[in-house]
Amino acid sequence: MEPIKKKAPRQGQQLPPLPVTAAKIGERLASEVFLEEGQKLLPQLQEFRRDMHQHPEIGLELPRTQKKVLEALKGLPLEIQVGQDLSSVVAVLRGGKRGPRPVSVLLRADMDALPVREQTGDPFASTNGLMHACGHDLHTAGLIGAVKLLCAQKEHLLGDVTFMFQPGEEGPGGALPMIEEGVLDAAGRRPIAAYGLHVGPQDRGTFHHISGPMMASSSNLKITVYGKGGHGSRPHDAIDPVAALGEIQMALQVALTRRFDANEPIVITVTNLRAGDGAINVIPDHAMLGATVRVLRDEKIEQVRQMVVEVASSVAASHRCTAKVDFEVLYSATKTNPRENQFAAALWGGMFGAENVIPMETPMMASEDFGDVLAQVPGTFMWFGTVNPDTPEHLREWNHSPLVRFDDSVLGDQAAALAAVAFERLAAEDAHPSPATRVMRSAVEGLE
Repeated sequence: MEPIKKKAPRQGQQLPPLPVTAAKIGERLASEVFLEEGQKLLPQLQEFRRDMHQHPEIGLELPRTQKKVLEALKGLPLEIQVGQDLSSVVAVLRGGKRGPRPVSVLLRADMDALPVREQTGDPFASTNGLMHACGHDLHTAGLIGAVKLLCAQKEHLLGDVTFMFQPGEEGPGGALPMIEEGVLDAAGRRPIAAYGLHVGPQDRGTFHHISGPMMASSSNLKITVYGKGGHGSRPHDAIDPVAALGEIQMALQVALTRRFDANEPIVITVTNLRAGDGAINVIPDHAMLGATVRVLRDEKIEQVRQMVVEVASSVAASHRCTAKVDFEVLYSATKTNPRENQFAAALWGGMFGAENVIPMETPMMASEDFGDVLAQVPGTFMWFGTVNPDTPEHLREWNHSPLVRFDDSVLGDQAAALAAVAFERLAAEDAHPSPATRVMRSAVEGLE
């Protein structure tokens, strides 16, 4: 297996709505075939998922997980590459009806866990202090199922499919390193579309989507205030950074409401406050806060950073202190392409019932680094529900909770949905080629 070669990215096109062609495999609808075969795969996908759940790994290095994925793909008609600097796996399936200049589609799953100590008590619960509390074990198992479903129908496939198994989504970010190592060009050319699903505590088997910004950008904020230490009984002899830091925390929230339109969601949540580490009657010489910053429109990130610097500096100065601001942008916002979002919603509505494909009223302020892929390839990303519909909302644990449970009986449908969207998108491009595809085909025909 050769490491992925790096190539420069290029932008995708925006095109008019694309109809679902209702592609067939023999005399049957392809979507029906995938649904039926997906259910047959369910036991083995659940077995894979539960083993992965019991042995979670975090970050960019997932040696056991990578090994298990490679074992699951062994013997399939795939071109497999592994990452140079991270435990990624990229597999390419060449379609039997791909033609001389084929197009390709990308399907993605993240594989990493979280530093969360599991409290579910499930028989397959993790015991190593880490947890698949965001459902990436289901994402990986579902994509393996899609690989197997599409490999079984390779001879009917009207192009190529790239399968992106990504580490590091929970941090420090794995999508961008995979892009830098060439995942978007693994099939030989940039995909025409990219798709992913994210499991959550919505009703089991439902899809939740929105066009445009779907999830916010994520940044880490650290503010350190420096003063002069002293005795707690004589604050006038000291320069108290704690009082300054407390005022900065509240001033940030007020400043948000005065600097930015209330219709533009921006969240600054302070999650860490630290000051002093010894006697409680000692004023420390510095104090620190840590916060997560979420912004739905990337173009507003710099304005938010500047506001934070101004507030921290001015409030600190009013207390005779100084402030240092560290603002690190982790992920950009995740934006879906309206055309690809409509296509997937229409397809999955036909497969699972239109009532189970539900438009989201608003984006979510959580973050996802699949946005790095969608910034370069048109595509979509949807939530996929895994909770019994009879479970009351207040009893549903959300992702990242040590108590969260995901019903892996959805894995057959999850695999079918991913396989179908890739198969149907290639068929749609064949029937309704984009201008770029027409130009490419004309160039090939001119050489014949």
